[in-house]
Amino acid sequence: MAYQIVALEGSTWDRFAELVERNNGIYGGCWCIGYHPECGQRGVDYRSIKEDRVRTGRAHAALVLDSDGRAQGWCQYGSPDELSNLKHRRMYDKDPPPVPDWRITCVFVDKRHRGQGVARAALEGALDMIAAAGGGLVEAISEVTSGRAAQGRFLFSATVELFEQYGFQRGRQVGMHAWIMSRSIESV
Repeated sequence: MAYQIVALEGSTWDRFAELVERNNGIYGGCWCIGYHPECGQRGVDYRSIKEDRVRTGRAHAALVLDSDGRAQGWCQYGSPDELSNLKHRRMYDKDPPPVPDWRITCVFVDKRHRGQGVARAALEGALDMIAAAGGGLVEAISEVTSGRAAQGRFLFSATVELFEQYGFQRGRQVGMHAWIMSRSIESV
């Protein structure tokens, strides 16, 4: 299937919101703010926070649209300040890698469209958008799935194997199956 990749922004917010609502708020209501600084704060509405971040240019993602223009997945990326709430933080901070220009933190695919190339299209789109925004060092923390059965709900940052297909290198292990991955992206 051919996909169209668009930036998550005010004009595409409704498509993103429909995808999130169709999937129970993502992981029970995350709204993909798990890596934003507001995550975990009491009394906040995650949907409103995400919408405000998107409409004010403080949240970035490559949104994957199907042939009907309906969103089926995304790849979230942004600066370290934008995406400061890292998983595996304690292990990450024991020997932190060079500060990246960009982080890729969440790759989500609608449950009915998994295994159809949406995650790959989303990652390609995010890398293209990063290159268009000046490129630089890109970091992700992802999980190895080769040789083991991994539940999809734990693969919110895609797989090490997918990142390796796009030239990312493993840096250091920070969890049982989690690795810091990085790659430099040229500006276009």
